Amino acid sequence: MRADRLVSLVLLLRQRGRLTADTLARELEVSTRTVLRDIEALSAAGVPVYAERGRHGGFALLPGFRTELTGLNHDEALALLTAGSRRGEQVFGLGTALSSAMRKVVDALPESHQATANDAARRFLVEPETDLLSRRVTPEEVPDTTMFEIRRAVLAGHKLRIHYAATDEPPQWRTVDPIGLVTVRDRGYLLATRSGADRTYRLSRVSAAEELPEPAQRPDQVDLDRVWRERCAQFLSSDHIAVLVRVDPKRREELLSSAVAVRTAELDDDGLLRLEVTFQDLRHAEWALWQLSTDAEVLAPGVLRTSLHDRAAAMANRYADSY
Repeated sequence: MRADRLVSLVLLLRQRGRLTADTLARELEVSTRTVLRDIEALSAAGVPVYAERGRHGGFALLPGFRTELTGLNHDEALALLTAGSRRGEQVFGLGTALSSAMRKVVDALPESHQATANDAARRFLVEPETDLLSRRVTPEEVPDTTMFEIRRAVLAGHKLRIHYAATDEPPQWRTVDPIGLVTVRDRGYLLATRSGADRTYRLSRVSAAEELPEPAQRPDQVDLDRVWRERCAQFLSSDHIAVLVRVDPKRREELLSSAVAVRTAELDDDGLLRLEVTFQDLRHAEWALWQLSTDAEVLAPGVLRTSLHDRAAAMANRYADSY
């Protein structure tokens, strides 16, 4: 852990020049005293770091000093910088590690390419917090200590105790066999088994976790993509309602943002989209389709057509005396 921090400290000084101890402490998420101890350790190891006194002082490296890191070509570095531009703190608590890795990526480039790669990465924005409809994405938060325990158990193949609050239930401790972690649209999930049965846990509902020493009961190899598809299919097959709807293409994203899933999609001859979408229940489907007004038409099931008709008739009657 300290070795990684020392490398990050050197890379910060190389890429940004003179920095104060307070600034280094903020970047590395440690105390100022720890930074000062790390500076002493680097100096003792022969790294030419020196202190500049005064109002604009700080720590710096002697000009021309380079670290020994594997080089990358321009496109390889750009690909990593672009992937790393996404809000890394949301990816299973690996935000600090991502920042450190990005510094190493930039430093691995030839000096002539560093500025170009950084500028190019700024031209790409991956998964911003707000979309064109001004809908803000609120990322789910998991305590760092909790995420660390979950991540460690998944990678080590050990059993895991989680304090989990299922929907409409008080939190309970559960012991599970972790299989893997999945993130979808800023939501994280733990795939596991419990007493041999498949279980999927929303990470934001885990308030505490503890890695256990016992080995997890799970296969040595896993196709996580296949497991996730199977879990999704199982989820959609229970207690949900499938709706066939025709919708104006301009309202497509609005419909999809409220649906649980989309099963089929095709374009009709008149330019409208014909979609088969899944909602949590009839009430959810009625609410979502009502928002689209006449830009959508439900083709099936009949019970949803009837409920929308009755709702529209009641609304018309309410305002009938306005004319």
